[in-house]
Amino acid sequence: MTKKKTTQNLVTAFITVVGCIVLASCISMDNGSVEDHIGPRTVSSFSTNTERELTPPGDHKATPTVKPEGPLTVTVQGAILMALENNRALKVEKLNPAILRTAEEEERSVFDPILTGGYSQFRKKSEKPSGSTGAGLNNEINANLGVSEYLPTGTDIGIDMSTDQSWSNLYSDDLYASRVGLSITQALLRGAGLNYNLARLRQARLGTRVSAYELRGFAEALVAQVEETYWDYALTQRQIKIFLDSLKLAEQQKNETGEMIRIGVLAESELAAAEAEIALRREGLINARSNLEKTSLQILRLLNPPDTNLWQREVILLHEPKVPNVKLDDIESHVGVALRMRQDLNQARLQIQMGDLEIVKTKNGLLPKMDFFINLGKTGYAGSFGSSARDIDGNTYDILAGVSLEYPFINRKARARHRKSLLSRKQAEEAMKNLVQLVQVDVRSAYIEANRAKEQISATAATRTFQKEKARIETEKFRVGKSTTLLVAQAQRDLLSSRITETQAIANYLKSLIELYRLEGSLLERRGIMAPGREPVSDNAGI
Repeated sequence: MTKKKTTQNLVTAFITVVGCIVLASCISMDNGSVEDHIGPRTVSSFSTNTERELTPPGDHKATPTVKPEGPLTVTVQGAILMALENNRALKVEKLNPAILRTAEEEERSVFDPILTGGYSQFRKKSEKPSGSTGAGLNNEINANLGVSEYLPTGTDIGIDMSTDQSWSNLYSDDLYASRVGLSITQALLRGAGLNYNLARLRQARLGTRVSAYELRGFAEALVAQVEETYWDYALTQRQIKIFLDSLKLAEQQKNETGEMIRIGVLAESELAAAEAEIALRREGLINARSNLEKTSLQILRLLNPPDTNLWQREVILLHEPKVPNVKLDDIESHVGVALRMRQDLNQARLQIQMGDLEIVKTKNGLLPKMDFFINLGKTGYAGSFGSSARDIDGNTYDILAGVSLEYPFINRKARARHRKSLLSRKQAEEAMKNLVQLVQVDVRSAYIEANRAKEQISATAATRTFQKEKARIETEKFRVGKSTTLLVAQAQRDLLSSRITETQAIANYLKSLIELYRLEGSLLERRGIMAPGREPVSDNAGI
């Protein structure tokens, strides 16, 4: 083997080791990325009767096109998609997974290869030996280049190349020394193993997943709020119409009372009751219009459509509160969905997994520190750099190997940390059990409320029918002189109340369904919305 070929082999070996170090840094380093997109899904896993709650024929699920001016005309589904695209609070929450993902990069950086290098010059002036004149000048130049990396196995590995040039006026020849070295330090107890060294990175990834479920919960709450506000706005609009109809009827009753007073059938005192009823209708109308304006502000804030004059924009709803064609499954099915889909339960499961990783870390900290190390080197000496590099293939070498040990007798800090991790893990388990109970109570209560609200619709409709007939009879009796203005006003007031109660019952039923779906964690799926955190976390999932 020629010296030129030997030099080439050294360079090739250096490049090979560097490549192996970079490749080793990719071990168990999958990104574990989380999808942050929130938007419409083409197929919903809950596409049953519930899909028809919000999507009548002709209503498309694509994001609606909103003009930057003029009235804001929206369906329920369109309002949901607009809020998911434009709502400012959601935009803030969407940044959390990306922010937490930077913690993953920080933990990955522990295993990144490090390139080191240096250059230095040294000069020393000293007296020449006796009999010589002048001073002795010693010069030395050092250059080095190396690559090192800490591997997930608990191994420190590095390779370096260096050259030293020294010369002096005490002798004529320059001296070059070139060295190639390989160093390996392997943790045998504390700091050893993939489970320990990857624990922090895995915790960071779980933290990112937790943020994804938090984002899902926020999006679900936003969708619920948009729907509820939509129906509140529609309800208030209908209440205004009811008050206007009732006011018109009260004014008609006043006119009839006035005519009957004029012809002497009724006393003038009867007019006071009719005027009082008109005043009550106007009072209710004022309150309803005020509620409409406030609800309009709320829905505009939630949807946040592009507009330079947002708060003065008129909102026109294309859907009226109607009883949806929905048949709820049995209560246990809804509870089962909640135990699988609720984002807070999935977050709690991830917190338990993070606690398991913390136990791995603290348990390893109880071990004494014992490391095996070995340093290998080959050095060539010659009168030039090229010759010294070629002479590395010679018989000279150096090797250093051994074991280092560090054992804290009490190790109180590590023991305290490990006990804390065990207690925290137990606390997380108990919190999980408590949360499961709370979720079941939430879903069962919401299920009962949904059924109550549905039954209430029929009851209020019957009440409204009877009150309408009662008002009609009382009006007829008044016209033939067998009733009073006060009794007619009371009958009309009861009819007004029953009409509003019936409308409120329909809105309450719609909102009770929304709340049930939100509490069981299926609202986004039922609305055809894709969001992170869709997959449930298994209690015994691998980390």
